Amino acid sequence: MQQGKSAPVIFILSIDTEEEWDWSGAFPQQNVDVNNVNLLPSFHQHLASLGVRPTYFVDYAVANSPDAAAEMRTITAQKDCEVGAHLHPWCNPPYFSPATDESSHVINLPVEQVSQKLDALMQLIHQQFDVQAKSFRTGRWGIDSKVINLLVNAGINVDSSIYPFYNNDYFSCHSAPSLPYWPDLNDPLKESQQKEIYELPVTVGFNRSNFSLWNDIHTKFASPPYSWTRFNGIAWHTQLLRKQYLCPELSMPKDMLSLCETVINKGYPVLHMYMHSSGLLDNNNSLLGNQNAYEFISQSVAEVINTLSEKYTLDFCTISEAAAKLQLTKE
Repeated sequence: MQQGKSAPVIFILSIDTEEEWDWSGAFPQQNVDVNNVNLLPSFHQHLASLGVRPTYFVDYAVANSPDAAAEMRTITAQKDCEVGAHLHPWCNPPYFSPATDESSHVINLPVEQVSQKLDALMQLIHQQFDVQAKSFRTGRWGIDSKVINLLVNAGINVDSSIYPFYNNDYFSCHSAPSLPYWPDLNDPLKESQQKEIYELPVTVGFNRSNFSLWNDIHTKFASPPYSWTRFNGIAWHTQLLRKQYLCPELSMPKDMLSLCETVINKGYPVLHMYMHSSGLLDNNNSLLGNQNAYEFISQSVAEVINTLSEKYTLDFCTISEAAAKLQLTKE
């Protein structure tokens, strides 16, 4: 396929803009570090040079730090990005109890607690950045009916909490669409006819086109009684089957590009890359960028975009801009 012979492909980069900590340790509450935000102004310039219009999902810890908020204002002043809301319940007041793995997932909290935390986050973002956030992502992914209805009431009209082909002990996104859709307010994993809030998942898939089939196989071999076979590891190394993420913290450029080719050939109108701002720091949480993480991620993003741009026309959008365009194409 040659550039100019196909419709432009929308390209989104969303960044969970948050505190840094060792994810294997306790969840930080009121004593948090947000040093990674110091790297964002220069990283933003790098993205701008590539044409990217990033979306920063900002959490309470970043918005509540005078220095970090000031850094973010230098970025937002350029008016080539979007500020959305990112709810980390463990470090977002009001606090109700010590943070646990279970309570770190918004969907596990009572609706009254989520409502109060969301209100505090939305008010602080407005106070610090003079914007009314219109996009949102939960911390650690996942969404349910109570949360999505709170988002609608808060004026959010684009959500990005669905992580395709992912599950953990508390929720599963396996049944959710992997393409953008209007979610059912009673069951956000299903499509509906409502037009109040749009779901725009990140891009995840496999190096084989029948994602549902291969996800079933990958999932079956990830757990007992089949995990002993180590099929998924063998399949990865032999390239028989690879689960791929459009995320520079989780995938090498060649795998991100492979995924992009697969989904474009499947007719996806959008590529949604995602990452954490904390991934720009050298840290033990990243699977790839442990050493000189900033340069590693910067180069990875550039390689993916430059390679794709040689073959396709990319339409760089913030998440709300992308949602508006995608909704128009479905009317």
